This record gives sequence, structure tokens and C-alpha cells, in this order.
Amino acid sequence: MLDLEFAELTDTGRTREHNEDAVGHVLPESAAQVQSQGWFFCMADGMGAHAKGEVASRLAVDTAVDGFRKIPKGVMHVSLLPRLVQAANSAIYDQGHAKGNVGAPMGCTFVACALRFDSAVVSHVGDSRCYLLRNGTLTQLTHDHTMQNEQIRLGILSLEDAGSGEGRHLLTRSLGQELFVAADTITVNILPDDLLFLCTDGLHGYVDEPRIRYLLNSAAPLARTAAALVDAANERGGHDNISVQLIRVKSVERMGLYRGRPYRLL
Repeated sequence: MLDLEFAELTDTGRTREHNEDAVGHVLPESAAQVQSQGWFFCMADGMGAHAKGEVASRLAVDTAVDGFRKIPKGVMHVSLLPRLVQAANSAIYDQGHAKGNVGAPMGCTFVACALRFDSAVVSHVGDSRCYLLRNGTLTQLTHDHTMQNEQIRLGILSLEDAGSGEGRHLLTRSLGQELFVAADTITVNILPDDLLFLCTDGLHGYVDEPRIRYLLNSAAPLARTAAALVDAANERGGHDNISVQLIRVKSVERMGLYRGRPYRLL
């Protein structure tokens, strides 16, 4: 049976007055729920003046968490997560365009990870990321929706110039800006001892991947590793809110599919 270890931490940083990040999760309450529903983790990084970013990120996380708790038994995560992202987008869009709201619409980035049996499904919008650490190798599973990455894809900007590009923080996709949003969704087979790592740009924007990999490879408890990652971002100025979620796979249940129904592999 799938078994996980989990830790999360969010921090205001050293220069911001408010924390516009939000984190959330749904943990199964029984062995039956491990198989019928699975595990769910998500985070959002708010955008907008004053309190709007905080409202958007919290609304996104609460909407997704509530939606996951209500899923029918056995629903496939690969079809569910894009629907949860769209539900979060709609909630923020409606709130931002409600009568009486003034100024620019609110918005946020969003990344979610759901795990069941022997797979993880990751869905995201914006530049909050999900990484996989396997056998000491760190792999970024998500692709930042930023102007910089779009310029690299089109050949306008080289990888060598990317670090100093002006578009590295300009989002091309986020929740709440349009009525509909397209989430990127992938499925990854997971193995025992895999470590999934979700974070906002307050972490990956200031701590380079070699340092992240070094800290994730630590044998320390996950809560201590989460604190070390946040400390590393604060040591580099703490110029943004910082949020991390760490999910270590302790065991998996190998499954196959027949006509859309899972079955246990011996």
C-alpha cells in the first residue's frame, strides 16, 4: 500500500510584510481512502496589490482542497487535477470581478500533486514548481509559465542569457486573470525513497539547484529539511515569501489498468 512521509512550511521572508503564499493538503484517514482517494498537496503564490494576493492564493488552495475531499471513489487523478485547477481559477476570477472590487484583478500561481497506488499526478499554472529527487538526481517536473521560458522556447533568448533576462518573473499564465485557464498536467511513476518537492519562486528564485539538491539529499527528518530550505532562501535575502512541501515515498502499491480500472500487480 502507498505510504508517505510529509512536511510543509511557509514563511513571510525578510522583506515582505504579508505572506501571499498559501499551502494545503488532504491526507487519507483510512487504508480504504489511501486506495480510493489517495493523497493531495498544493500551494499557491498570490499576485495583486495589498491583500489581493493573499486572498487569491488562499481561495485557490481552499477551493482545490475542498474539491479533492469531495471526489467520487476511484476517480482518476489525471482527469481530476485539471478540473480542480479550473475550479480554483473560476473562484478567483469571480471574486476579482465581483461588483465593488476595484483595481487590477487578483491572481496567483498554483501547483498541485496527487498520489495514489504507484503514481503521482502534477498539475500547475505559473512558476511554482514541483521537483523529483530520485537516487540523488534532482529533476524539475514542471515548466515555468514565464516570459523568459517562452523566449527560450522560441529561440529569442539563449540559456546563457536566461539568468539575467528581464522576463524571468513575468508570468504568461496564472489563475484568476481569464475565465478559463489551461493547466499543464503530467503523470510520474513513483518508487520507494522518491522525494517530491513543491515550492514557490521565493525558494527556487534565490536558492540554486545544486544547493536545493544538497539539502534534499540530507538524511535529516523532513521537517528539518523544510526549515533548512527556508533558511537558505532567507540567507540569500528573503526577498519573497517562501513555501515548501516535501513528500517522501516510503512504499508503493504496483498497479495496472484494465478498461480504466486499476488492478494489483503481483
